[in-house]
Amino acid sequence: MRRILILFLPLFIAININMYTLAEAVPKPPEGSREELYQDLFITLLSPYIDQPINKYYSKIINITPMVYPYDVDIISAKRMFEGRSFLFLVTLEVTPVVGPHISVGKDRLTFKIGSGEGVGQQTKLIQFNHLETYELPPNWKHILRKSNI
Repeated sequence: MRRILILFLPLFIAININMYTLAEAVPKPPEGSREELYQDLFITLLSPYIDQPINKYYSKIINITPMVYPYDVDIISAKRMFEGRSFLFLVTLEVTPVVGPHISVGKDRLTFKIGSGEGVGQQTKLIQFNHLETYELPPNWKHILRKSNI
């Protein structure tokens, strides 16, 4: 009995840990599906709200405006702020801004409060911005670095 417990306990723990971590991430929808269409539409509508904090942050580092392409946006989490069918959401995204021929300059996490309702109107508000990583530029792109960052 003890051998069986020792053998299966690590397997049971590994399965439970994987299930817990996967529950937080929003899975990629199947290609060509209605879910993919809605997710792409959602990211497209959020693009101006994504671009603003990205441009503000990177303007201190580089002298050109990076692009965030919709396919470089991952939905980390999306949840309702209240029980039931409320229309106020917290959405966390990870984005990879690029310059030139798709040269990644970094990775950032943005959390938005999105909602509508009586007395509130439509709102999309950046709640949190975290710069996660800075990527080194290739030698022929170092000229876009601001002098204070060289």
